[in-house]
Amino acid sequence: MGYRVVIPTAGIGSRLGGLTKYINKSLVSIANRPTISHVIEQFPEDCEFVIALGYKGKLVQDFLELTYPDKIFYFKQVNPFEGIKSGLGLSLLACEEYLQEPFVFISCDTLVKGEVKKPDHNWMGYTKIDDLSQYRTLSIEKNIVKEICEKGIIKENIHAYIGLAGVYDFKLFWNKMHTDNFDAIKQGESYAMRSLIFDSEVLAYKFEWFDTGNLKALDIARKAYIETNSPNILEKKNEAIWFIGDRVVKYSDDKSFITNRVKRVLELKGYVPEIYSYRSNMYCYKKIEAKVLSEVITISIFDKLMDYSNKFWTKKILNKNQDREFIKNCTKFYKGKTYERIELFYKNFEKNDNAVLINGERMPLLRDLLNKIDWNSLCKGKPGRFHGDFHFENILWSEKEDKFTFLDWRQDFAGDIEIGDIYYDLAKLMHGIIVNHGVIASDNYEASWIDGEINFQLGRKKILVDCELRFNNFIISMGYDLKKVRILTALIYLNIAALHHFPYSILLYGLGKKMLKNEMEADYAINP
Repeated sequence: MGYRVVIPTAGIGSRLGGLTKYINKSLVSIANRPTISHVIEQFPEDCEFVIALGYKGKLVQDFLELTYPDKIFYFKQVNPFEGIKSGLGLSLLACEEYLQEPFVFISCDTLVKGEVKKPDHNWMGYTKIDDLSQYRTLSIEKNIVKEICEKGIIKENIHAYIGLAGVYDFKLFWNKMHTDNFDAIKQGESYAMRSLIFDSEVLAYKFEWFDTGNLKALDIARKAYIETNSPNILEKKNEAIWFIGDRVVKYSDDKSFITNRVKRVLELKGYVPEIYSYRSNMYCYKKIEAKVLSEVITISIFDKLMDYSNKFWTKKILNKNQDREFIKNCTKFYKGKTYERIELFYKNFEKNDNAVLINGERMPLLRDLLNKIDWNSLCKGKPGRFHGDFHFENILWSEKEDKFTFLDWRQDFAGDIEIGDIYYDLAKLMHGIIVNHGVIASDNYEASWIDGEINFQLGRKKILVDCELRFNNFIISMGYDLKKVRILTALIYLNIAALHHFPYSILLYGLGKKMLKNEMEADYAINP
């Protein structure tokens, strides 16, 4: 028979810095799953979970209800969850009504490997580490906890307490939690466990433990939980893709992003997975048994993709008003966003328009290059059905079914969820062929910007170079303008440079500027 597990998630996770700006600390990703998924999966299938909610609590509840519909959860809001009146003990007291039986306490930033004991006796978890200064400790004799020590207290036979405990004498536990409100709220479960140590026996169990509550420890945990053949996903601050069993969850801090993604499934039906459930900040679909295209790409598969994509890119006939609106959207999406993103790049990385040399080639100012673009011609696109983030990492290939599936489609094109520019999909595919996510994830590149000079090196697989040549021929054979595609590709690099980490951001900016100059000087002309 299962038991109940209480997981407090109310805190703001300040020790994780910017990682918790948009999400709760329990949703920070480890091996493409939120930390809380790893926590839950440490326990037997028939356990029930009591979740204390606070900071970004709705996201936690939505995620758990979407991805674990067969599990029983009890949610309790904690108020306040920050400030001088808040504390771990307040989270526990908020959950008291659901814990009137033996239970297990576990911090939402505690991961362990090995069996977690049932709460059929009192026990606490510990680990052996050299630096004890950041943790409460347990004084242990013959596998029995003799004392719980606060941070900074050093004695013999003490070990780090890992925020994991079994509470059998729950009535005694709750009685103690009510005796001194201030200390109980600040110290949390360890305050009440001291009574259990005094009045009964509390066993000590050693665990292989991973702390995920601070950046250094989180990095160690992420390396320990790396899964082979897992997708290469470049982390974004306000978005995430999580894989839980046979479910895939897409999260975004932007509610309209999710709403429009869900709406667009009707337009893209047959090409993208079917969304079977969603909330305001996330949606869910069944995992597709297939390979990410970047892992299996060959020329023959690429040719199949081009045939398949050509059917997907259905052109749309617009009336005069629609055409005027479409050109307006293209102008906003290409020109307006480019200028905004470049300024954001300069701000984010404390740079200015002074890169006069890129890989030894003399460069004009970027603003001069941008001013020379014939924006009117560039923004006369091909209206039609679009994906919006079309590259190999967002395309699955099933050899068994001889089928492609498109993932992570864009929510709109400059606000329009039905009509986009096919040229943008062509340029996105080109950008991913030239700069492959796997190369970035494996750090197979270099980039620097020193004294007005950018130097970068980018590793490329031969098959992707071959695909680029093949793609150039496809573009021309289908009557699209190759120069337009490649200029848009350069603008994509400049646009996304502000959104990525250093020095990848420098690579994107340098490559984008260099490519823009070279393509604008090419002999062929834009013919929309």
